[in-house]
Amino acid sequence: MKGKVLIAAGSDSGGGAGIQADIKAVTALGGFAATAITALTAQNTLGVQGVVPVAPDFIRLQMRLVLEDIGADALKTGMLHDAPTIEAVCGEIEALAPGVPLVADPVMVAKGGHRLLEEDAVESLKRRLLPLAAVLTPNLPEAEALAGVEVRDEAGMARAAEALLRLGARAVLLKGGHLPGSRVVDLLATPSGTDRFEDARIETRHTHGTGCTLASAVAAGLAQGMALRDAVARARFYVRAAIAAAPGYGKGHGPLDHGVTIDPERLRLLGG
Repeated sequence: MKGKVLIAAGSDSGGGAGIQADIKAVTALGGFAATAITALTAQNTLGVQGVVPVAPDFIRLQMRLVLEDIGADALKTGMLHDAPTIEAVCGEIEALAPGVPLVADPVMVAKGGHRLLEEDAVESLKRRLLPLAAVLTPNLPEAEALAGVEVRDEAGMARAAEALLRLGARAVLLKGGHLPGSRVVDLLATPSGTDRFEDARIETRHTHGTGCTLASAVAAGLAQGMALRDAVARARFYVRAAIAAAPGYGKGHGPLDHGVTIDPERLRLLGG
C-alpha cells in the first residue's frame, strides 16, 4: 500500500459514487483512503431522493484528526453541497495541508438531475476551492457553469479549460463524455500546454460514479508520486476497465466494477 489520500465528499447509499466510489478507487490502485464526509445522500441507480448535510464544524474535525495523525499525500474533494461546507473544507486545507496536491471534482448535479451543490454556493466554489486545486476535474455542464463558456465541440472545451485556468486552478482535466459521437475526448490543460486523450465510447448505461472514480484515481496517482499526466493516463485506463466490467446492477445508471484490478483467484492460490 502506497499513497495516502484524504477525501472530503458526500456519501452515496447506493455505493456507486461519492465516498464509496472514492474509497474503492484509491484502494483498487494500491493507495490508502481516509475520509471526511460532507453530506449523506439517500440514492440508488434511479436517482437521489434526499440529502442531509454534515455540520461544517464536524467536517473540520474529521479532516483535522486525519491530517494531524495519519497525514495525506494528496487530497480529493467531491460533493461540498453549500458555501459553509466549502469554507470549512478549504479552511482546513489551508491550515493543515498547504502544498498537498488537491484534486477538486466540482460535483454540482447528480446523473438523475438532483442538485448536489446549492446555486448560491457556485461563487464560493470558484473563489475558494479553484485556487487550491492542483487539478480540477469538471464534466462539460460543470465547466460551462464555472467558466461561463458554452461548450458544443472540442474547440469549446479548450476555451472552457483556459477560462478555468484563469480562475486559479493549476491544471484542468476537462471530461468530454457529454459531447455526442462514437469517440470521447478529454483535455488536460496546464499553463504549459494541453494534452489530449481520446478513446472509443463504451455504450452502456452503467456509468454511475465515473467522475468521482476518475478524480480519486488521479489523486491516488499523485499521492504515489506520479506526474500529473501519468496519473491521468492511468486513471482513465482504470475507469474504462471498470466501466467495461460493470456488473449491471440496478434499474438505472448502474455502478462500475471498482474491483476490476483485484484478482480473487490469485488470493485463493495464496491460501485465502
